[in-house]
Amino acid sequence: MRVGELARRAGVTVRALRYYEKAGLVVPTRLPNGYREYGPGAVRQVQQIRELMGLGLSVEETRPFVECLASGQGSGDECPASMAAYRQAIDEFSERITRLVRWRGALVAHLEAAARRAMPTAAAVDGAYDAVACAVEPETHLTPPGDDGAARRLVGLRLPAVTLPATDGSRVELVALGAGRTVLYVYPLTGRPGVDLPDGWDTIPGARGCTAEACGFRDHHEELREAGAAHVYGLSSQSGDYQQELVDRLRLPFTMLADPGFVVRDALGLPTFDAGGMTLYRRITMIVTDGLIEHVFYPVFPPDQHAGQVLDWLHAHPWSQR
Repeated sequence: MRVGELARRAGVTVRALRYYEKAGLVVPTRLPNGYREYGPGAVRQVQQIRELMGLGLSVEETRPFVECLASGQGSGDECPASMAAYRQAIDEFSERITRLVRWRGALVAHLEAAARRAMPTAAAVDGAYDAVACAVEPETHLTPPGDDGAARRLVGLRLPAVTLPATDGSRVELVALGAGRTVLYVYPLTGRPGVDLPDGWDTIPGARGCTAEACGFRDHHEELREAGAAHVYGLSSQSGDYQQELVDRLRLPFTMLADPGFVVRDALGLPTFDAGGMTLYRRITMIVTDGLIEHVFYPVFPPDQHAGQVLDWLHAHPWSQR
């Protein structure tokens, strides 16, 4: 077929075809009259190039797939070189995402620092700001989350063999939390000064109140320890930068764990929801004893009183009597 017909059938411009030809990806034969003649497989090759470019690959990165088709394979990703190209592209995207998240976190930190320079820095004002950060609307103004049954099968399960980054700089192995009890509370998302929450956040049942919940675990931390909790951890899908900001701003005495890949959800089937184009954890708290989930709080409501609920349960089920 001639170049015009190929362009029409493949859904591209003649200029694009010239570019692919120059790159050596689509190679026509030359007729005696000088015209280019493309073989029947050229349409699929061009479509493969466009498909992969739509997934973020460069023209050059499509070469193994085009060559795979040219070798007679029915699909461009059936060859080992194509599989390797997939892996390399995924690794490069992962590295790019990590850099973007780091740069975004740095920009947010600069924004917050600029905002704070414009605020009074007296200790009294700082204390007042802390009180406002920990405040939550009265229970009557919040929509209680319903019990969808997502937590009923968790009791008795062992925590998965995954390792998560922590705000203290360590990496915490969930299967190696140690003897005794651990309070692991999972929350959706904490806001930051100067950063908007997802649209409709306040109307989502069980979404609002994460910062107030963290303040509750902070204020009851010593009591929780005295009641038999060897460790207290908060866990969300937010990045470590977001969690570190919360730890610093609220002066939390416990460690936060970051699970942006939802590996704990995938292992245990923890409930999530979508908001503002993001997938987030639903609020749930697990009492873990020697690596096994002994008790689950779900749904959690109201969030600002939840640490007290956990404390009451620990008092009612003392470890020393087990």
